[in-house]
Amino acid sequence: MSVPDYMQCAEDHQTLLVVVQPIGIVPEESFFRIYKRIAAVSQVNVRDSQRVLYIRYRHHYPPENNEWGDFQTHRKVVGLITITDCSSAKDWPQTFEKFHLQKEMYGSTLYDSRLFVFGLQGEIAEQPRTDVAFYPSYDECETVEKRIEDFIESLFIVLESKRLDRATDKSGDKIPLLCVPFEKKDFVGLDTDSRHYKKRCQGRMRKHVGDLCLQAGMLQDSLVHYHMAVELLRSVNDFLWLGAALEGLCSASVIYHYPGGTGGKVGSRRVQGGSLSAEAGNRHRPGALTSNGINADTSAEIGRAKNCLSPEDIIDKYKEAISYYGKYKNAGVIELEACVKAVRVLAIQKRSMEASEFLQNAVYINLRQLSEEEKIQRYSILSELYERIGFHRKSAFFKRIAAMQCAAPSIPEPGWRACYKLLLETLPGYSLSLDPKDFSKGTHRGWAAVQMRLLHELVYASRRMGNPALCVRHLSFLLQTMLDFLSDQEKKDVTQSLESYTAKCPGTMEFITLPDGLKLPPVPFTKLPIVRSVKLLNLPTSLRPHKMKSLLGQNVSTKSPFIYSPIIAHSRGEERNKKIDFQWVQGDVCEVQLMVYNPMPFELRVENMGLLTTGVEFESLPAALSLPAESGLYPVTLVGVPQTTGQITVNGYHTSVFGVFSDCLLDNLPGVKTNGCTVEVIPALPRLQISTSLPRSAHTLQPSSGDEISTNVSVQLYNGETQQLIIKLENIGTEPLEKLEVTAKTVNTKEKLYGDFLSWKLEDTLSQFPLKPGKIATFTVNIKVKLDFSCQENLLQDLSDDGISVSGLPLSSPFRQVVKPRVETKPINPQESSKVGDFSHVKTLEAILNFKYSGGPGHVEGYYRNLSLGLHVEVEPSVFFTRVSTLPATSTRQCHLLLDVFNSTEHELTISARNNEDLILHAGECQRMAIQVDKFNFESFPDSPTDGTQFANAKQLEEERQQAKGLEINSKLDICWKIISFHKYWEASVEGVLNQLVLEHLQLAPLQWACGPSSTHMLKHVCTLFMDEEVKSGNGVKFVVNMSNLSHNHVSLKSCLSGLRSSDDSRIWWHLFVCLALAMIALVPISETGLCQMHVVSSDRSLKSHLSSVEWH
Repeated sequence: MSVPDYMQCAEDHQTLLVVVQPIGIVPEESFFRIYKRIAAVSQVNVRDSQRVLYIRYRHHYPPENNEWGDFQTHRKVVGLITITDCSSAKDWPQTFEKFHLQKEMYGSTLYDSRLFVFGLQGEIAEQPRTDVAFYPSYDECETVEKRIEDFIESLFIVLESKRLDRATDKSGDKIPLLCVPFEKKDFVGLDTDSRHYKKRCQGRMRKHVGDLCLQAGMLQDSLVHYHMAVELLRSVNDFLWLGAALEGLCSASVIYHYPGGTGGKVGSRRVQGGSLSAEAGNRHRPGALTSNGINADTSAEIGRAKNCLSPEDIIDKYKEAISYYGKYKNAGVIELEACVKAVRVLAIQKRSMEASEFLQNAVYINLRQLSEEEKIQRYSILSELYERIGFHRKSAFFKRIAAMQCAAPSIPEPGWRACYKLLLETLPGYSLSLDPKDFSKGTHRGWAAVQMRLLHELVYASRRMGNPALCVRHLSFLLQTMLDFLSDQEKKDVTQSLESYTAKCPGTMEFITLPDGLKLPPVPFTKLPIVRSVKLLNLPTSLRPHKMKSLLGQNVSTKSPFIYSPIIAHSRGEERNKKIDFQWVQGDVCEVQLMVYNPMPFELRVENMGLLTTGVEFESLPAALSLPAESGLYPVTLVGVPQTTGQITVNGYHTSVFGVFSDCLLDNLPGVKTNGCTVEVIPALPRLQISTSLPRSAHTLQPSSGDEISTNVSVQLYNGETQQLIIKLENIGTEPLEKLEVTAKTVNTKEKLYGDFLSWKLEDTLSQFPLKPGKIATFTVNIKVKLDFSCQENLLQDLSDDGISVSGLPLSSPFRQVVKPRVETKPINPQESSKVGDFSHVKTLEAILNFKYSGGPGHVEGYYRNLSLGLHVEVEPSVFFTRVSTLPATSTRQCHLLLDVFNSTEHELTISARNNEDLILHAGECQRMAIQVDKFNFESFPDSPTDGTQFANAKQLEEERQQAKGLEINSKLDICWKIISFHKYWEASVEGVLNQLVLEHLQLAPLQWACGPSSTHMLKHVCTLFMDEEVKSGNGVKFVVNMSNLSHNHVSLKSCLSGLRSSDDSRIWWHLFVCLALAMIALVPISETGLCQMHVVSSDRSLKSHLSSVEWH
């Protein structure tokens, strides 16, 4: 026997072998359709008996194997079924002749045969025959199964008769010697009458009868015969047949212990058309097998079957039988099949290590020169058996050998498809899966070197199959999953191969379906490049939407009846982790930042890189990047435009690398950090772009609120200078700009500002609204800087050192009390002193103009945007006042304001005040100017604010009052200066140098006096009465004094001094008269805006009296 049957199992010993073959030209599909129906009748209950007959069908069986039928009867072909196509009666004789020729091939062993004829109708088909069945077509053959059952019953009749004939042989009769083919020449010339020879004949015949009993369903009888045969054959050292008897004993015991079978085919032992015998039915019940596959109630069963081997003894007897087979070179096939049967039993018993020993023995069994097909079958079966015992890697090893055998050089037409299919089947054994998701979980499993070799073989087989798409898929998988194990040279080689394949067939994200139905999943390049973090970016500060705050607050829904809701404030953990607290705007470019790096030893070019999103409609704007070799973390920003409103989720990104298109999902990226994936898209808003008449500034404002300034401009002005800032507002969006609010805020300055720093009129700009997309509106801002440079310590020190008086400063200034003398030893730097007025005392003002605007659908939903313009102003000192004082004027309602003016610029300038002549000042020159001014009625300023919480203390109140007084004085003075070469007037302010004493001198007195023909002229705090009337000495003089309170408060006189001056300028003080008169006045309180009249009588010489120094409060 030269062709092994690798599908053999122990229970095959009880089957009858039936060969089903076609005659003539029969369509393959039709033949196998009938064959499957025939093979379905594999178990038949014997009529009038409790025995079951098992049939084993083969559509191909080597005739030389049939010669071993006496050695093991299950190898003998006892039935023949032929299928033929015959459409006409004239072809019938030839068809029937072929049937007889086919029977002659197995004629020595056949019990019965049948011929199934399809397509023949007429007189021949109507003739009743037992060995021939006629059917009109392959579709009209309902009685096939019934005829097969009848055919099997006929086989049983012949089998039973043979069994009875062999079993009833008398011991005195001469028993024929059963031989295997290679033994016949060895027994020529032997003494057939010797006792040794007779025992040999008896032992072999007992073994043969045991086979027949086992096939006939008599398990107990077969065990008895096998035991007797073993004893007889062992006594004569007939090792080949002793091994067969032991194998038969093992097979019968396996059938008894494992009624479900060892071949691994579910339902292979199931009886059709009836039930098992009572004994078999009791054994084959649900739950009858333990964890190792052994019948749970073995003790009772073995008690009834004393000759049955235990599960452990079965394996021992198999080993013994195989050792006997090994003594014969021509019994290699029998030995190999016995090993396979033992392994199947051990697999049921879960004894993997012992099974591997049997398989290892099977590997080294030498057979004749096998064909390539037989080698493939042998390695495939070895792989299957190793898989059954749990040796997955060894199973994969033999399956890979079988795959390589399919494409052996000796084969004229290599079977690359079969090779590819077998290679795919080896993947699980090497811990490989064609799904890249399995490699993103945990550590790498398996031997990477072996896995890479196998993947390369898959690529090569795919290429030889002429399928470039498969090549690209497997190379992509190799590069993605084995990147960490490839050397630098291997990385270059793989990528070059991949690029050559993708030039013909680009890699896609589609599933590839193989002919056998297997689907290869796509392989996204999540490691080319490797992404470490994904961060959704907020819009730029100038484009971020803001929600108009409601009464309940920005974060609480106005639909809720509760002011505070814990459900809203504390959302679910998953939502908190994924939802982002900012919004994107419909129609605006949105950004997602990825931190990536290139693990390849060469420059990596990534093309068509964009975002993958779900939710709202999103237009991804792909990007291309080039990463240097083995770069560190590299930021990449991907952008896109949401087209609708709602919630959008960023699921991943797509790339094109080496011609392979990849969709990389964040869920499949291990170790990726993200700040959330879901963001809300609000309705569209207009976009405002500003441009100014001022140059951009190198200074970047840093407001305390942390807001970013979109544009920064700067300007350099002289103190008191006014300049216009012209701002162009352009709507660069797609929605109309409908609403605009402008606010200003001064930041980061400790300087004292006087007056309005920034002022504007918004009405002219709003008249151009709504501003259509692409349109421009103009907005004008007036920049007016008024700072106090007189209090700057460094500057005053420089002036003092140069011999310039710095007195007349506010009381809080340290230079009011002590004037530092000029230091003669002061070092002079020629470069610094080359310019007289160059003191480099520049002050800085910074302000932020905030534009709050809205429009379009976003405005309807209550959203707006903020755009900030940073303004950096450098203020140089121009003219300032180093000293201020007052002198009385001819009228008590006026006074002279004396100002020492210093020109700190580099230019010659003129300075003028209202109703005064221009004063020319050269660079670095200081001159005094006198301005006659009307005194001011400061009683219009309230003593206390209307809101008591506006001021923290009295000091702050006084500072506010003083600042208001200074503003009024400055506006009345209207001091302007002009650089002669510029022909432009600017303002000079005295607000910062007006101290309390000066303010008192400039204040108009609240009391109005009237006496006789003369009137009282009010100064601020001093009232003077002039008497021009002549009187005689000693005569009484009557004075009528009228005092009017012009203020809004009560006024009373505190004290008085009197003085009488004669006409000849001699000074005579009349204390008594004056004291009596004014003491009487002090007793009278004067109410608000009231009038008080007093009569004073005096007798003195003729004089002109001067009443002075009357203090009031």
